[in-house]
Amino acid sequence: MVWRNQTFNFDFILLGIFSHSPTHIFLFSLVFGIFLVAFMGNIVMILLIYLDTQLHTPMYFLLSQLSLMDLMLISTTVPKMAFNYLSGRKSISLAGCGTQIFFIVSLLGAECFLLAVMAYDRYVAICYPLRYTILMNQKLCVLMTVSSWILGSLDGIIVLAAALSFSYCNSLEIHHFFCDVAALLPLSCTDTSVFERVLFICCVVMLIFPVSVIIGSYTRVIQAVIRMSSGESRRKAFTTCSSHLSVVGLYYGAAMFMYMRPASTHTPDQDKMVSAFYTILTPMLNPLIYSLRNKEVSKGLQKLLRNSKIMQHH
Repeated sequence: MVWRNQTFNFDFILLGIFSHSPTHIFLFSLVFGIFLVAFMGNIVMILLIYLDTQLHTPMYFLLSQLSLMDLMLISTTVPKMAFNYLSGRKSISLAGCGTQIFFIVSLLGAECFLLAVMAYDRYVAICYPLRYTILMNQKLCVLMTVSSWILGSLDGIIVLAAALSFSYCNSLEIHHFFCDVAALLPLSCTDTSVFERVLFICCVVMLIFPVSVIIGSYTRVIQAVIRMSSGESRRKAFTTCSSHLSVVGLYYGAAMFMYMRPASTHTPDQDKMVSAFYTILTPMLNPLIYSLRNKEVSKGLQKLLRNSKIMQHH
């Protein structure tokens, strides 16, 4: 079936994650409900930060970018999975598969770097509060955010180019609910061992470098918080930082488990469950973690709801 790869005129089969048993129908409904919560939660977060001038600070700008990445991530995977499940079709074109690979790898990479930028922002805010507006000015904030998007996109382009260069002569059935590179490589009749090593190195760089920045930043932050004389200041700093660390733990834990293991240790069912965690569940938890544990976001949301009620009455 090598000729199929050369014509670029074939479809992969996504085996998906659910069957049509009563239990799986319930689980699909649950996942789709999580998707809707994540979709709406991230849209509300983006609009709230955009509309509320009190939230026009580097921290909330970075948070809006995180919500945008999460929104794009769930929109890349879940709608196609839901369409295939509900329609009974399991196919995805080569172009569709390539699109998923590019966006998933790019967004995961960009989010790695953005979380590091967010950690640096908290480090500057807590350790150098009087110099915060200079050390974390708007220009630098935008530059670091754009750099996160660019670095993630470069990673996506490299992985996509490599994935499309292979010939696929085995079964075209992908044991996944989206086109994941790890699930695609076993289908190739080309030797992918070199690419797997390069992919592993890329993952190490994309994960270890940001994690190092995060650990370094929060080590200094914790030291600064302990030295604070005001109990209220300590509580506020701890609340903000614990929210960010919760998101970091969820995201990096799943990503490291997924991409920093040798390919030989991967099992399809295990990979699908971990992928569902970081592509569906984490994007839902992020806005909830930040909104529930952040007074400014809660106040902004209440103000937005009050304004919308007033407009409805008029």
